[in-house]
Amino acid sequence: MAERALSGMRVLDLTHYIAGPYCTKMLADYGADVVKVEKVGWGDAARSLGPFLNDEPHPEKSGLFLYLNTNKKSITLNLKSAAGVNILKELLKQSDILVENFSPRVMPGLGLDYKTLKKINPALVMTSISNFGQTGPYRDYKATDLNIWGLSGILYECGEPNREPLKMGNNVSEYVAGLYAALTTLSALYYRDGGGAGQHIDVPIWECFHTMQPSMTLVYSYAGFIRKRAGVRFPWGILPCKDGFIGFYLPTQTHWESLCALMEMPELREKPEYETPMMREERREEVTAIIVNWLKDKRMDDVFHAAQELRLPLTIVPNPEQLLDTPQHKERKYFVKIDHPETGKLTYPGAPFKLSETPWYAGRAPLLGEHNREIYCGRLGYSKDELVKLKEEGVI
Repeated sequence: MAERALSGMRVLDLTHYIAGPYCTKMLADYGADVVKVEKVGWGDAARSLGPFLNDEPHPEKSGLFLYLNTNKKSITLNLKSAAGVNILKELLKQSDILVENFSPRVMPGLGLDYKTLKKINPALVMTSISNFGQTGPYRDYKATDLNIWGLSGILYECGEPNREPLKMGNNVSEYVAGLYAALTTLSALYYRDGGGAGQHIDVPIWECFHTMQPSMTLVYSYAGFIRKRAGVRFPWGILPCKDGFIGFYLPTQTHWESLCALMEMPELREKPEYETPMMREERREEVTAIIVNWLKDKRMDDVFHAAQELRLPLTIVPNPEQLLDTPQHKERKYFVKIDHPETGKLTYPGAPFKLSETPWYAGRAPLLGEHNREIYCGRLGYSKDELVKLKEEGVI
């Protein structure tokens, strides 16, 4: 296998669910040796979350877990036992990075706070991901993705102007925080390897997510103006066609004229009631009906490419099946097949970016405790008999 960008980096992964595992997935996919520490018997709670292959719940068949934990090694360890904590400290002596996303009280409660770990390994970079950060009055609050959307302020601007705020689906805030955590972890490692020291990184999902839409705060700071929800209708919206949906963007008169040309309806340009963007907005239902009627027997790709010729900005809205068939993705080999002993070959999203000299690698997620012997015996020197005893005692 070709040398990868993060080869030689050792990461101890104490994460679960989404934000933390996405951070360590990024590191593992680009070559870091990531050892995922999972609960004895249960493992990462994401193993119990769907979608499941063939809709059959199974800890080794969760699509969420399989995606978020590619290229990692799995060990089981009971951190509520003294023996388990001591084993973790042994592993830490050999690690460059520790990533955890427990609530802020957990690691200190286990005797694994940064000050303690720094004494064990002064060069350690410890990344802590939490809902609201390691300090402040919200520090110990629990939160869901909805809480983060709301408290970040971003939710206030989403949705239709005459309706309540509306959140996007999926756990977007957690993926954002996981990406930021990977970036800051590598930044801290770069600093350390350049002659600096290890350090503790505090990654609040709340604050990470707010940075995705800072303009709302900037507008208020500079102008004292609170923006209203614009909805998805303006400049025009997402409309149905024969095999999907098309999103139109018509900000200027030139774009309107291009749309008239696309629909082969030059007479619309001459109608005085459609002369300006404001007049067309006042007659939105009329104009929308014309576009929808024209679209009903049109295919997404045909409209998309015809619009390109006219420099008319619009987007197609493919479903998952259509997305997998996108020529751009096929040419760049974005989607990949990964084989797993419990699921067989499945299609996964591939590399989010490409490095010309140090390739990304499509490796599978681990089975629960799959690497216990490799890590405990091979790395820490435990005998097979000692491993059996630790298992009998509920430590691993």
